[in-house]
Amino acid sequence: MGRPKQLLPLGDTTVIQRCLDTIITAETEDIVVVLAPGQKELMESINDYPVTIAINEDVGSDMAESVKVGLAATDGRSTGVMVCLSDHPLVSSETFKLIAATHRKEPDRIIIPVCKGRRGHPALFPRKVIQKIYKSVDLREIIRNDPKRVKLVEVRDEGVIMDMDTKEDYLAIMRKMGVVQDVEGP
Repeated sequence: MGRPKQLLPLGDTTVIQRCLDTIITAETEDIVVVLAPGQKELMESINDYPVTIAINEDVGSDMAESVKVGLAATDGRSTGVMVCLSDHPLVSSETFKLIAATHRKEPDRIIIPVCKGRRGHPALFPRKVIQKIYKSVDLREIIRNDPKRVKLVEVRDEGVIMDMDTKEDYLAIMRKMGVVQDVEGP
């Protein structure tokens, strides 16, 4: 899209700031943001947020590597780790709270929100389960390898399935928010 999608405007904020505002509003603790090296503008845009910034030095790596970097930067006290994607900016704070509440009731389960029959994000993994990512498996493999551990939580929040991989996705998110966007977009 010509620039980091996390810095695209979304109403009166940016995509990353909206994500963080929602996560913070949901009273999530020990928030770690994983960035690639050299993302100075992105880092500056979240500098005032109560988050830990971790750098994934392996620029061409997959999401599993970023999860490892983020996991290593947590304080280690939590029983679960929620993997949140910055390209899902419309997830509501209520959904974050529901996922966390479900984890408190069923702490050994992998919790995945479902909307309109589609699995979405964020997913919450018990800390002892997500540690398997250090054994060269990715999150999908962790889920596939232990399907009985998965707890699907039905939500009405379309934000869990609305990601932002293309200009069209971005414009759809803008429309969903009711934000006027010019025809050209970003």
